[in-house]
Amino acid sequence: MHVHLLFVTKYRRKVFTQEVMRELKLVFGSVCKDFGAQLIEFDGEMDHVHLLVNYPPKVAVSKLVNSLKGVSSRLLRGKGYASIQKALWGKVLWSPSYFAGSCGGAP
Repeated sequence: MHVHLLFVTKYRRKVFTQEVMRELKLVFGSVCKDFGAQLIEFDGEMDHVHLLVNYPPKVAVSKLVNSLKGVSSRLLRGKGYASIQKALWGKVLWSPSYFAGSCGGAP
């Protein structure tokens, strides 16, 4: 099954530089692999990202999303990117909401 995911930064802060986006793509790809899923496409702007993920039907989208957001937040904040440190405080990178839309892939 394919799902389009949209994650928005907390307060729509513009924190994603090209370097951060490259790191996010690697992190998301790794998390997807752990779930037996595949990151098909990744793109975004300074305050949000879009993912197209092919995932097995046995995986709950909510669990995949929680892991994607949680792992990426911990790893990016741990690396101390200046753009993130200046604009956001605490341990929160992402808005608590997300968009998930089915894109087919099921027979």
